[in-house]
Amino acid sequence: MKSNFEKMWDSFRLPIFAVILGFAVGAICIVIAGSNPIIAYAALFKGSLGSATSFGETLYKMTPIVFTGLSVALAFRCGLFNIGGEGQYIAGSIVSIATGWIFKDMPGIILIPMILIMGIIAGGIWGGIAGYLKARFGVHEVITTIMLNYIALHTSNYLVRTVLNPETLIPGSVREAFTVPIPEQAKLLKLNEILPQFTYSSAHVGIFIAIAAAIFIYFLLFKTTVGYEIRSVGLSPDAAEYGGISKEKNTILAMFIAGGLSGLAGAVQVTGLIYSVNQVAMMPGYGFTGISVALVGVSHPLGVLASGLLFGILDNGARQMQLAGIPKEITGIIQAVILIFIAGELIVKFISERRKKELKNSKAKEVK
Repeated sequence: MKSNFEKMWDSFRLPIFAVILGFAVGAICIVIAGSNPIIAYAALFKGSLGSATSFGETLYKMTPIVFTGLSVALAFRCGLFNIGGEGQYIAGSIVSIATGWIFKDMPGIILIPMILIMGIIAGGIWGGIAGYLKARFGVHEVITTIMLNYIALHTSNYLVRTVLNPETLIPGSVREAFTVPIPEQAKLLKLNEILPQFTYSSAHVGIFIAIAAAIFIYFLLFKTTVGYEIRSVGLSPDAAEYGGISKEKNTILAMFIAGGLSGLAGAVQVTGLIYSVNQVAMMPGYGFTGISVALVGVSHPLGVLASGLLFGILDNGARQMQLAGIPKEITGIIQAVILIFIAGELIVKFISERRKKELKNSKAKEVK
């Protein structure tokens, strides 16, 4: 019987090798570009981990993609592909602004949890719609979540221009391209207010909420009956149904929780740094980055934390690397190689398992 360490190694050896390969290919590209990979990677890690301020910026970059990575990972565990993190994030953001404004006279100790909970509910409903359509009518969640992304985007832009615009809510204000801000008491603490070493950093206590969310999802998936049912449906829907586990119920529940995590990302961003929502022509990208984070983290909540940190390092360190004369696109190459390696292995597994199943079915027919 394998020890816990051996089980963890089996789970994470592929992404570890993929990360090593990604940095190796990145080094080759740097050499081809006529630069020194040692200098490049020294600049990368100095820009992301070299000081408390730079580490704080890495934590800030990491925070939203941990939530969306958890969102995608949980859906994966139920056999679902949640590409709707963008829309769920937007839903959580805009509802957080509305909640903050409606209850602006409440004390922060009540208002902050209320905003976060409403963000979870908004994102959960947005994800739950796709889950319901999948469970009830068999509509593929990839199609519905992509469509819901754009519905959320344009609905948000409408609300920014009208209902939640300062011109509408604050007498004497002119129309702006952003909503009213959340009240002062609804803002999350900055890390530099707790630890002075993080001066000039954008990091806030939302990173602790992200870590807590990862731990919660770990216990939900691996220590509770609800998590067991979600994973059972993901492994084999027919076998789960035969064992008395409802495929429809768990599909809807998984998408609701997944959407709630992305909605929480929006709520934490609103309360942690941006404080209002802009009218935008394109999506922020956290939902799509969350797919990469979940893949590199092998859909494990603790793996998502490590993966989120890696992507935060690459994102934040790219600027320092560019200042050292190295093209910042190198970090994109590293990410791409990591994902290609992991996705390639998953495709091989899928094809192999499918062939085994077909061979088993053909043998069963021969016996009959």
